[in-house]
Amino acid sequence: MSKGPRRTGPDKPGRPHSDAPGRAPERYRGAPPPDAERPREVTPWKDAKRNYSQRGQRPPRRDAPRFPEDVAVIYGFHPVREALRSKRRKLTRLRGAPAALEALAAEIAASGVKASPATNEEISALLPPDAVHQGLLLEARHIEPPDLADLPASALVLVLDQITDPHNVGAIVRTAAAFAVDAIVTTERHSPAFGGVLAKSASGGLEHVPIVTVVNLARALEELGDLGFQRVGLDSDGPASLESTVLSRPLALVLGAEGKGLRRLSRENCDVLARLDMPGAIKSLNVSNACAVALTLTRAKLSEAN
Repeated sequence: MSKGPRRTGPDKPGRPHSDAPGRAPERYRGAPPPDAERPREVTPWKDAKRNYSQRGQRPPRRDAPRFPEDVAVIYGFHPVREALRSKRRKLTRLRGAPAALEALAAEIAASGVKASPATNEEISALLPPDAVHQGLLLEARHIEPPDLADLPASALVLVLDQITDPHNVGAIVRTAAAFAVDAIVTTERHSPAFGGVLAKSASGGLEHVPIVTVVNLARALEELGDLGFQRVGLDSDGPASLESTVLSRPLALVLGAEGKGLRRLSRENCDVLARLDMPGAIKSLNVSNACAVALTLTRAKLSEAN
């Protein structure tokens, strides 16, 4: 049986007219009419931003509670485990998922810290949204920093000139712990907090590398010079490569921020500027990667000198 002529709208030939009898308009097929009451959507927080943006609205803020400044917030399995094993800081409170607390039962018992069971959701509510806590949150006191004058006579230290990214500084701390660096010198301002994201990126390195914070980096470099340190600034335009530079202990490697590099006063308070020569097409490295390469070369040259 042949079908009758297709009805079309006056403005859009070939499309069914919205008032065609017996047919819902094409945009409403399979969906309730616009005036129908819709069920309320219940979604977890991780989907809330997307759902609000679809409605053209701004999602509500979810600010994590602020811990006191004298409290170091440490989360993640490896950072918490190293802090429990360390005797260098006072531990005040540990929250953990039952499985995570069981995995660290020996370390918890040895440390004497009070441990409270908590769900992953309860821990997440105390931290920034992207924190990877692995079911563990430890509150502790900051480690008391040493003075520059108390550093070993043959020390190897890193000096950070306004490196502010906590992931980069955390990776530097982890590398420093792997290379037995005696201390890291940084400024009170223009540096990230030594907890939270940085502690997670350091993967326990904060428990093994003392952090010396100073008010003025140029004066700290002057003091290191007075203490007999050779101060080597890493600079992409340095006159000599680090491989060809004569190194001696005590030694301070000075690293500048990505993009900006070393500031003028930092450069002027170095005994020598050295570059990292790279034979490949890319001539620059992330500052934490450059730190690892520099420490590898430095350790090799210091071993040769001995």
